[in-house]
Amino acid sequence: MSEHDDSIRRSLSESGRARRRFLESTALAAVGTSASVLVSAQSSSSAPSAAPANCPSVPTPMREVEGKVAFITGGSSGIGLGIARAFTDAGMKVVITYRTKSNLDEAMKYLASAGNRVHAINLDVTDRAAMEKAAEETVRVFGKVHVLVNNAGVGVAGPLSTATYDDWDWGIGVNLNGVFNGIRTFLPRIQSHGEGGHIIATSSLAGLIGHGALGVYTASKFAVVGMMEALRTEFITSGVNIGVTVFCPGVVNTNIANSERNRPPELSDDRGGRPPPPPPSRPREGVPPPSGPAPGMDPLEAGQRVLRGMQNNDLYVLTTPEFEEDFRARGEAILASIPLDVNPSQERIAFGRMIAGPQIYAAERDRRLCQRAQGRKS
Repeated sequence: MSEHDDSIRRSLSESGRARRRFLESTALAAVGTSASVLVSAQSSSSAPSAAPANCPSVPTPMREVEGKVAFITGGSSGIGLGIARAFTDAGMKVVITYRTKSNLDEAMKYLASAGNRVHAINLDVTDRAAMEKAAEETVRVFGKVHVLVNNAGVGVAGPLSTATYDDWDWGIGVNLNGVFNGIRTFLPRIQSHGEGGHIIATSSLAGLIGHGALGVYTASKFAVVGMMEALRTEFITSGVNIGVTVFCPGVVNTNIANSERNRPPELSDDRGGRPPPPPPSRPREGVPPPSGPAPGMDPLEAGQRVLRGMQNNDLYVLTTPEFEEDFRARGEAILASIPLDVNPSQERIAFGRMIAGPQIYAAERDRRLCQRAQGRKS
């Protein structure tokens, strides 16, 4: 890196920190136009403390969760089980889906105290007909459904340059198409009872910053973030009483490293005898080191954070403060790439804005910075 490049990098980083300090110092006043389409949330003695009165707010249709029904894909282990435990601890009814019977047997031990508030369904999220049957069974067992948690996912290892068509079809099929299948199937049922609801998708740290050693996985998880941002924008600007949250965890102690056990034969590795890609230089997400205690977050804590994010209708739920500088650098890299020699016409600007539609980023930023300034846990 040249001295000039290093100077630019330092300047961008310093400017980012200055903007952050300015935003945090002025967040308490950010209750103007960015929050004009939002309404105040009701507080609850059983829910997390409501946002400070002078902070921007959003509708919180799932502030009160006791007795509500949630459908959680991949709920028999890892993060999905952590979410199921947190939800049942809060008095919810849950349907968990599973692929591996031994995982289900272990999960039911954790959920035993919930009794008949737990129901399990064997489901492959890429099977749309099976997803429809699972939705029908959920309503038949619990009467309705309020919350969809699209959590099921697989870890496809290896850089994009060595990925096969089968790698791509499997990873995208589960991690992205499975999320859409859930939304397409369950959203009409959530809307039908008029009691409000929430849609959650588990993305990843790899949905916010590129992971070179996990190319297909990164692509699928970035797409999930974009899907949920678009759905959030649609709902918040049209007044639909359904919250939207995307969970982007870092390392959590899960079974994602064993995803290959559920890989369908028709999408088996088609490398034709070629050796698999070399292991990444850093541990893969969710994979504990060979010895010593697993370094990741406990799945129950992850689930509790998802529960709190749902009750507060937070768009993003993150677990990785150690990557704050990387998040900032990515945003600044995009800003630094804005061309200074392009002068769009007013017609072009208007047309582009019409296509993009209303944006919700500033309102979410102002709300969360205000809450941070007030000391609220995220």
